Amino acid sequence: MAKSLIDKMLDSIFDAEWVGKRGEKLTERELMLVQLFGRKGKVLRNVYLPKENGETSEVDVIFITQKGIFVFESKNYSGWIFGDEKSLNWTAMLPNKQKNQFYNPIMQNKTHMKWMKKFVGEDIPLFSIIAFSERCELKKVTVESPDIKVINRDMTYVTVKAIWDKNPDVVTAEQIEELYAKLKDLTNVDQAVKLAHIENIEKKFKNKDEKAAPKGEVSEANSSEDAKSMICPKCGSPLVLRTAKKGDNAGNQFYGCSAFPKCRYVRNLE
Repeated sequence: MAKSLIDKMLDSIFDAEWVGKRGEKLTERELMLVQLFGRKGKVLRNVYLPKENGETSEVDVIFITQKGIFVFESKNYSGWIFGDEKSLNWTAMLPNKQKNQFYNPIMQNKTHMKWMKKFVGEDIPLFSIIAFSERCELKKVTVESPDIKVINRDMTYVTVKAIWDKNPDVVTAEQIEELYAKLKDLTNVDQAVKLAHIENIEKKFKNKDEKAAPKGEVSEANSSEDAKSMICPKCGSPLVLRTAKKGDNAGNQFYGCSAFPKCRYVRNLE
C-alpha cells in the first residue's frame, strides 16, 4: 500500500489531472504486456460513447480482442479501499484515517457497458474490469458476479489471461478492425464535447438532489447513479459531499474533489 519513491516524486510535481491520465496510460501499458505474450488486440483510451438522449458516457480504456471487448474503469486512489458490488458508495481510507467516499466503480462501469453494448451490438461479449492503482490496497472488496473483476493494475495480465482462457473466440480479425475504427472515432472528440459531458453530469447531479432533498438541503443518500458519477471539471476525479470544519463556513456542506489535496476544486451548494 505504501507509495514508491517515484510515485511520491510524481505526486509532488504533477497535479491530479496528470495523475488521472497517467493511470489510464499505465493501464494501457499493462495491456501491451498482455499483447506481448500472445493475446493480441486493439487498445483505446477515453472513448465517448453516445447515449440515446444525445449525451455521452466516457470509458477510460478498452481492449478489443477475439474474445470480445474488455472495458476498464481506471481508479487512482491511495490507501485502503472498502466496498461491495451492491453498495452505492465505496470508501478510500488514507493512512491518516481520512475517509473519502466515491461512487461504486462497478455500477459506473455497468453504465459504460450498457452504452457500449448499444453501440457495438448484442453479439460482442463485454468484460468488466475495475483497475485500481498499485498505491492502494483492496482491503475489503466483495464481488459476487463472476463476470466482474476488481483488481490492482499490476494484476491486469493475470486477469485478462484468466478471462481469455475461459472464453471462446467469437470476434473475427476483420470485426476487430471494424470495431476499432468505429470506436476510435469516439476518441477524437473536441473540447466542446468533453465540456458538455461534464456539464450534463453536473446538471443531473443538481436536479436530482433538488428533487430528493428538502429546500436548502442536499441528501447524498438519495442521489441517483448519474448523480454519483459527477466528476471534478479540473481533474476528472469524483466529487464527494463534505462538511467544512473550520473558518467562516464551518458546518456548511460543499462538494470537493476526492483527489484532495492534489486537487482543491470546490463546488458550493446552491
